Amino acid sequence: MADTPRPCPSRRALLAAALAALPGPALAARAKVVTMLGDSITAGYGLAARDALPVQLQAALKRLGVEAVVRGAGVSGDTSADGAARVDFSVRPDTRIVVVALGGNDLLQGLDPKATSANLAKIIARVKARHMGVVLAGLHAPVEIGRGYARDFDGIFPALARRYGVALYPDLLAGVERNPALTQSDAIHPNAKGVKVIAARLAPVVAKALAQRP
Repeated sequence: MADTPRPCPSRRALLAAALAALPGPALAARAKVVTMLGDSITAGYGLAARDALPVQLQAALKRLGVEAVVRGAGVSGDTSADGAARVDFSVRPDTRIVVVALGGNDLLQGLDPKATSANLAKIIARVKARHMGVVLAGLHAPVEIGRGYARDFDGIFPALARRYGVALYPDLLAGVERNPALTQSDAIHPNAKGVKVIAARLAPVVAKALAQRP
């Protein structure tokens, strides 16, 4: 989601730092790899590293008996277009499942839902071409933004899931959005407790997608 403006070079710097902190190849070789391609929700904006969504999703999967390495490929402020531009760079070849968690900044900026849909379609098509599975994480637009816009935006995710035959998690912020006990002071980003709620709800969908991959 949107944060303070940052220069373009910081995107690669952030990714480099994140990749440097990832589990080594030995651990990845023993477990299935999940990469979360997203924005500040995935990047863990405002949180300690241990509380970021990729870390908590990995823990939630382990509680389900699924040994997986969850890699974070989130960059604060990224739109779906940004994600489409860096998908090859951000998703390593050993990835089994990609959780596509983008679109929040498109929504905040009021971008055309058709453009968002096209960008997400590019990401999904590219990931599938690399023989990786996809879990598409949707979002719900608030009706205050306009009923027509909200309807068009909300429709992006189920339509793409049907079109490409990928798993859909309908609303990444379900159970957390607009709950002050689970969000940070900006009322947008989840706090540590909120992230745990998201991870616990998302984990079964990711676990099922992993089980369906050879």
